[in-house]
Amino acid sequence: MIDFLKESSFAVNDVLKTAIDLLKKHYISIAGLGLLMFITWNLSEILAGFMGEINWGINVLMFIFFILFYFGLQLTLFKYILRLLDDKEAGNVTIRNSVPTRKQIAFFLIGTLYFIACIILVYALIAVLFFPLIYTGLNMNMIIQVAASLGMLAIIITWIRISFFPFFIIDQNAHPFKSIRFSLAITRGNFTKIFLLLVFFAIFHALSFYFNYQGYSFLSTIISIVNSFLIVPLSGVAIAVAYRQMMAEYRGDEDPDIIHNII
Repeated sequence: MIDFLKESSFAVNDVLKTAIDLLKKHYISIAGLGLLMFITWNLSEILAGFMGEINWGINVLMFIFFILFYFGLQLTLFKYILRLLDDKEAGNVTIRNSVPTRKQIAFFLIGTLYFIACIILVYALIAVLFFPLIYTGLNMNMIIQVAASLGMLAIIITWIRISFFPFFIIDQNAHPFKSIRFSLAITRGNFTKIFLLLVFFAIFHALSFYFNYQGYSFLSTIISIVNSFLIVPLSGVAIAVAYRQMMAEYRGDEDPDIIHNII
């Protein structure tokens, strides 16, 4: 399926520049998909509050519907961006022909379960490593705090390393577990740059929470608007651009394993 995956790098500045240029050309369609995702998420929360006392079977069906619709929109957004990056004739790319197949959505849902399992496993391993320290006589609160901090750090690292798995599903039709392995391989050697890219976008969200917490509602509102209409769409495009650049530069195994790509 793929002949390349080993060592590579990408420039954060190049990713942001390409993402900004693409977003300027196709802002309405990209931001529109992001807005649909936002509306779907909030509508599901509102309906969950109103339908709390209704038959549990209807609640389950509504939950499944909103999950499938939301994830379908998310995959459509990523697939649409990848097609725009690959197709020089942007007129040939539409949202309609970027909708993922039912098989891809199913693979994504299974991959998400793998994603969650990987995070839980990593946190459990940290807990197991610190468990023997309980019997050493050290301060229990200190052990718990250190273990929790290292566990959160391990979760962040794991999340970044395997978060590119949806792209392999929609771009390469990879199976769920194989897409996790490919994500580990493609992020090997690129972790710091991906982290910096994510921090760039996280700063704006952190500012919104900070100003809101401090009571600066006007500033918080302005930053929230900027986040909703600029940062969120730009972050989605930037992640897709980073994936495409890393894939274009990689050389390596067609079916990478986990062990050799963890570090």
